[in-house]
Amino acid sequence: MTTTTDLVSYEDALASYDPVMGLEVHVELGTKTKMFCGCSTELGAEPNSQTCPTCLGMPGSLPVVNATGVESAIKIGLALNCEIAEWCRFARKNYFYPDMPKNFQTSQYDEPIAFNGYLDVQLEDGETFRVEIERAHMEEDTGKSTHVGGATGRIHGASHSLLDYNRAGIPLIEIVTKPIEGAGERAPEVAKAYVRELREVIKALGVSEARMEMGQMRCDVNLSLRPHGTEKFGTRSETKNVNSLRSVERAARFEIQRHAAVLGSGGTIIQETRHFHEDTGSTTSGRVKEEAEDYRYFPEPDLVPVAPTREWVEEIRSALPELPLVRRNRLREEWGISATDMQAILNAGALEPIVATIDAGADAASARKWWMGELARSANESGRTLDELAITPEQVARVSKLVASGDLNDKLARQVIEGVLAGEGTPDEVVDKRGLKVVSDEGALTAAVDEAIAGNPGVADKIRGGKVAAAGALVGAVMKATRGQADAARVKELILQKLGVSEG
Repeated sequence: MTTTTDLVSYEDALASYDPVMGLEVHVELGTKTKMFCGCSTELGAEPNSQTCPTCLGMPGSLPVVNATGVESAIKIGLALNCEIAEWCRFARKNYFYPDMPKNFQTSQYDEPIAFNGYLDVQLEDGETFRVEIERAHMEEDTGKSTHVGGATGRIHGASHSLLDYNRAGIPLIEIVTKPIEGAGERAPEVAKAYVRELREVIKALGVSEARMEMGQMRCDVNLSLRPHGTEKFGTRSETKNVNSLRSVERAARFEIQRHAAVLGSGGTIIQETRHFHEDTGSTTSGRVKEEAEDYRYFPEPDLVPVAPTREWVEEIRSALPELPLVRRNRLREEWGISATDMQAILNAGALEPIVATIDAGADAASARKWWMGELARSANESGRTLDELAITPEQVARVSKLVASGDLNDKLARQVIEGVLAGEGTPDEVVDKRGLKVVSDEGALTAAVDEAIAGNPGVADKIRGGKVAAAGALVGAVMKATRGQADAARVKELILQKLGVSEG
């Protein structure tokens, strides 16, 4: 065995081994009540105030399946191109842990509701990678343990633990991939892209907000290495409950380096769960990983099987929304942009703001320009995301309309956006307060042009002599005189007219 600090370089690891991954993603469904009882799922309630005999596992209490939870599971299965079981049932997964009040978890074992699917994901360069789905099954969440008195928030070193069973029984869908092979050095990127695409699918379906930072979606990263040219999978580790896209990628990368170091030194990989540490990007050992037989699964005797009719399944299928990859490809064609441009928009988190800005009346080109230019720069400088900026898509659309109508030029529009971000009001209020409208009074423009020509006779002579490019100096003089509030194109036209020169 080696310590978690013993690593080889990523390049050296990939020179000797092929990574094989398996990703298990838990999605907390956005139902109003729990999976097997009528208790509320609303966040923020007092600890243990949203419980009943059923979700606390009291003797004699009987569960009832949440129909919306089943429907959500079917939606997810269909969106992942899975087959939907005609008949399936729940099972008891037996293990003791303080936040499991029943000492078993009601889950599905060998008869999941959805199985044998796939999800196509796009990598950073636009390449598509297909991830095969083994299964998607229904289960319930556990309660929450809070370990008090230690330095890390974990049980080791804590003086005592507090248990909140409000979360116990909340509906979950667990989505399990088949072994992901052939990704090579891009394995961590594939893991991140898969979880990102899956999150977008879940959100599009409306079955969960899928906010990873709030635990509504979390990923277990299973990883093993095998020497080049061999077929047998290596022993896997399982990094549990990774809760951000960046961390999924980092956890996979770290484990590749760690496994390679252990194997390269003649050691043996232990099948275990591991914890990921955001601050260091490393993992540490958790517990030896159980096999399925250790959980002593058996069919849940208190629940009848779930047998969705084919008519119901097809009704759900017909009502599915446009899925994210299909939608992105459609928008890319409508906007006339490349796959690389679309990927940049996705990476910036700008897709939804751009779509909303277009829906508010802006044209696609200007919506992309403002969100990917001025607003992306502002977000980067302030360390925020685009959706955290103090400006709405409707306000960006209004700025776009003011530019299109000639009331603003791009320079003035940037000042308007700056004012909105600073809390000075709506775009129109900022224009009025700062006096930013384009000077459209022909008389005022003509006077400014005359003044510029009179003040720069040498430049005017060059233009008369055929050097039309020299007009830029006079345009600059007029723009300076009007504090940038003139229409540069109109100013140039007036200059050439005054000097009797044509553009051509």
